[in-house]
Amino acid sequence: MPIDYTKRPASTPQTPAAPVSLTKVTLTKSSPTVSLTKETAAGTLRVNLNWNARPQQSAGFFKRRQGGIDLDLGCLYEYTDGSKGVVQALGNAFRDRHSFGPQPICWLDGDDRSGSNTGGENLYVDLRQLANIRRILVFAYIYEGVPSWAAADGVVTLMPVAGPRVEVCLDEHDANSPMCAIAMLENTGADLAVRREMRYIRGDQQALDRAYGWGLRWSAGRK
Repeated sequence: MPIDYTKRPASTPQTPAAPVSLTKVTLTKSSPTVSLTKETAAGTLRVNLNWNARPQQSAGFFKRRQGGIDLDLGCLYEYTDGSKGVVQALGNAFRDRHSFGPQPICWLDGDDRSGSNTGGENLYVDLRQLANIRRILVFAYIYEGVPSWAAADGVVTLMPVAGPRVEVCLDEHDANSPMCAIAMLENTGADLAVRREMRYIRGDQQALDRAYGWGLRWSAGRK
């Protein structure tokens, strides 16, 4: 689904930061936030989605087709000049459309339709352009074929060039929701705040937009 924009979110209350280890930070409901300092918020941030490609067959709202799982990674972005958009495989929107130069700020490396790629799907964020970023909402979307989020057993890992990895497990499930808002990245001016969302949306990208007040114009898209 493509777009066009305008709308600013209300500020959110402060939440406790997750404890930091040398190798990995796991964001949880009780410790949902962590900050990437200027030292760690440098270079290119890789956001990786991995999941169980072949869960057991089950009945219910989601029914796996022959090809197995098609779970997609994407993001909504808003930049400091007010431009907004989406990066996702749907509609072939593999990179942002509002860059400040030849290099995009957000882009996908491709679309793993089968789940057979052991590297999963990867979204990249150029943190050398952090001054141009206002907020980025990372989401996952069940495009087709997954029996349930529980069966997909997904995990999203944010991998900065320095410092510990930040992990968000998709361990809360809503079998009636094909969309999940996973993490919000916000430029605070001093650092890049990463907040666990884990908010399931009963609808598509447009419903996600409404839930977070992005204010884009959507049209039908396909892969």
